[in-house]
Amino acid sequence: MRYMMLMIPKGYESAGPELDLPADAVDKMMKYNEELRSAGILEALEGLHPPSAGARVSFASGEPVVIDGPFIEAKEVLGGFWIIDVPTLQDAIDWAKRCPGSPNETIEIRKIQEMDDFSDEVREVVQAYPDVLEKGIGKP
Repeated sequence: MRYMMLMIPKGYESAGPELDLPADAVDKMMKYNEELRSAGILEALEGLHPPSAGARVSFASGEPVVIDGPFIEAKEVLGGFWIIDVPTLQDAIDWAKRCPGSPNETIEIRKIQEMDDFSDEVREVVQAYPDVLEKGIGKP
């Protein structure tokens, strides 16, 4: 089963667009990332720039409305993610607990939707888009 581990760093919601990460923290995180890779469970990982360097598109009014970052109402934002392939949620939790996160960081773990999670009707619809499936969305 694939799980996404979402890094939520407190304070990132109001961080400026510049990146100035402490090298020692990056080194610890890279060692952790290497552990995931060496264990053969790492499928993907990425860090994200702060929301101040991004935008949101809201459809609340029925039409798309663009809101430039930072987002005043945001209490928690993503700082990055890992996708790991492990047998159980408990395995994902155990790996998340090994992360060298700082006291201001939280990791949320979410199971990634797989084709087996859906009805036959939904699977038929998704199968009509093989080029999208090829990119990994809803891996059959």
